[in-house]
Amino acid sequence: MCPAAVLDRESRRRSIADKVKSYPDFPKPGILFRDMFPLLRNPTDYRECINLFVEEIREKYPSTEVVVGIESRGFLFAPLMAQQLNVAFIPIRKAGKLPGQTISYSYALEYGNDTIEITRESIEAGQHVVVVDDLLATGGTLSASIELMNKAGASVECCMVLLELCDLKGRKKIKSPVYSMIPLN
Repeated sequence: MCPAAVLDRESRRRSIADKVKSYPDFPKPGILFRDMFPLLRNPTDYRECINLFVEEIREKYPSTEVVVGIESRGFLFAPLMAQQLNVAFIPIRKAGKLPGQTISYSYALEYGNDTIEITRESIEAGQHVVVVDDLLATGGTLSASIELMNKAGASVECCMVLLELCDLKGRKKIKSPVYSMIPLN
């Protein structure tokens, strides 16, 4: 990619980042909540966000065959990305939400456990996938999603998130490359 295109992409990314709102002490004191929903209220900004994700995939992960979205806010981006790339979309859902036979993966949370699933027939062994979510914080859900994809026989090319809370160091748990459109401190 030529240097001008890289600069253009960076300025477009910064424009998207400017739309994210911050709310101190929400939902409780000491928490700085980052709200991505203003981005989605403007169709041009929303489209630009999807375009930036798709450009990254086309440039660095052209063998991608499936875009996987993590419930629920990964669903805001992943299907649109898959559509633009003309590849399949697969949802990762919490246990008990998908019909038919499923492949599941259970993982530990700070205060308990959780299980995520995909339908068994949704993926073929060896398929190249990109996993998408809205946020990378501690890395638990994204890491579990990679393990689920590995269990299904898929090859995770990359994980993509809109926001990354860098201070929480969740990226260290992720065994695949991570693209965060908006890294935040």
